[in-house]
Amino acid sequence: MKESPKDQENSAPVIRIEKARKHYGGTSTGVEALAGVDLDIPRGQFAAIMGPSGCGKSSLLHALGGLDKLTSGEVWLDDQPVHELDDVALTQLRRQQIGFVFQFFNLLPTLTVAENVQLPALLSGLDDAEAVERSTKLLDEVALSHRLTHQLHQLSGGEMQRAALARALIMNPPVLLADEPTGNLDSHTSEKVVELFRQLGREHNTTIVMVTHSREVAGAAERLIEMRDGQVVGDGPAR
Repeated sequence: MKESPKDQENSAPVIRIEKARKHYGGTSTGVEALAGVDLDIPRGQFAAIMGPSGCGKSSLLHALGGLDKLTSGEVWLDDQPVHELDDVALTQLRRQQIGFVFQFFNLLPTLTVAENVQLPALLSGLDDAEAVERSTKLLDEVALSHRLTHQLHQLSGGEMQRAALARALIMNPPVLLADEPTGNLDSHTSEKVVELFRQLGREHNTTIVMVTHSREVAGAAERLIEMRDGQVVGDGPAR
């Protein structure tokens, strides 16, 4: 059966990593966090990266998002050479094409929930009305429409992570990178947040790469990539 244009688009890798190496410290006493990683991640896939502390999974995620430079190797995002971009181009890439969700939320305590979600859109040049419209829609999707004007200290950990997810999606990025997004949540809240990742990823056709220590959390993904000593040691269906 011939693939439809939609299937062909989704089967093409939105992320491509080739011979990725990352070395910290001196040549004799340093640490090789990434030791020649090759990966392709197709558009719309939800992939989890697991491994023990120090295995290189966060280094890989940071390289994908242009937060850290590789020592050698290549990272491509939608045919853009992330490894070659300067700081200005990387900032533009992160604002327009990559959403980030972190373990500690990284929300600004001086802003309301809605203002936190709107901030990336305003920094990217959207007008106020468009930023408000997008944030209101996304906060409704993550069941926080009743929290628009609340301050962060009035939210639970799960609510803050849902707000962070809405913020990450406001520019409708093709890629969402999540670093231990359930690390500060209890098991019940973690399950709800990860299910929200799955649901919104499908609805927005977003490619999700999530680093986690939890096998239960990783099991919610489609694909499980296991790392050890800076290398990929396992790669297959998550469940």
